[in-house]
Amino acid sequence: MANSKRQLFLKRRLRVRNKLRKVNAGRLRLSVHRSSKNISVQLIDDVKGVTLASASTLEKDLGVVGKNNVEAAAKVGSAIAERAKKAGVEEAYFDRGGFLFHGKVKALADAAREGGLKI
Repeated sequence: MANSKRQLFLKRRLRVRNKLRKVNAGRLRLSVHRSSKNISVQLIDDVKGVTLASASTLEKDLGVVGKNNVEAAAKVGSAIAERAKKAGVEEAYFDRGGFLFHGKVKALADAAREGGLKI
């Protein structure tokens, strides 16, 4: 029987997250979520269970409210890099979840790297 898109996504997300946790123990996680209308990213400390910084296209000060394109993803990536520096974070590992590293997710990661975040 064929798996649904949702089941395949969840399997891929668990596979990616488990591999990253083994390799990057003790580092902070830069977690991305992409919906059909928005994109958001969080900088998470899994040891303490807290979110240190976040950025999203839902924020009015970024000027991309309700947009979900490559340019909006790049603005969110540069915003999270700036907020991470303000929180004293220089490196994290990139958790793409079940999303493919292409298009918006790639643009977000590249903008975060250009902003000085080491991922």
